[in-house]
Amino acid sequence: MYNPLNTEEQRVILHKGTEAPFSGEYENFFKKGVYVCKQCNTPLYESTSKFHSGCGWPSFDACIQGAIKEQLDADGRRTEIICAKCGGHLGHIFFGEGFTEKNTRHCVNSIALIFNGE
Repeated sequence: MYNPLNTEEQRVILHKGTEAPFSGEYENFFKKGVYVCKQCNTPLYESTSKFHSGCGWPSFDACIQGAIKEQLDADGRRTEIICAKCGGHLGHIFFGEGFTEKNTRHCVNSIALIFNGE
């Protein structure tokens, strides 16, 4: 069973949309806890991996092991990240930008996440 999604959540999670930059609930949110998939509640990111990139979406430099899958977008130019359990679209992953020592940025739509605080 998956969580019910509203129209905008469906547009992003099921139909690979993107929320407007700087509009998401978690873009400037830095409490301790775990971010889970809004569709299936699978733990995806720990708050310790979140950082401020200024890109307009929540940014993480690591995911919980095995939580996401990477695949090329339909246009073949970017790498999409999806929930490994339900296949819901989360956002995109970028490498080589130098924001953190891991040199990786998971750029995630806030609307695809639920935060569970400590």
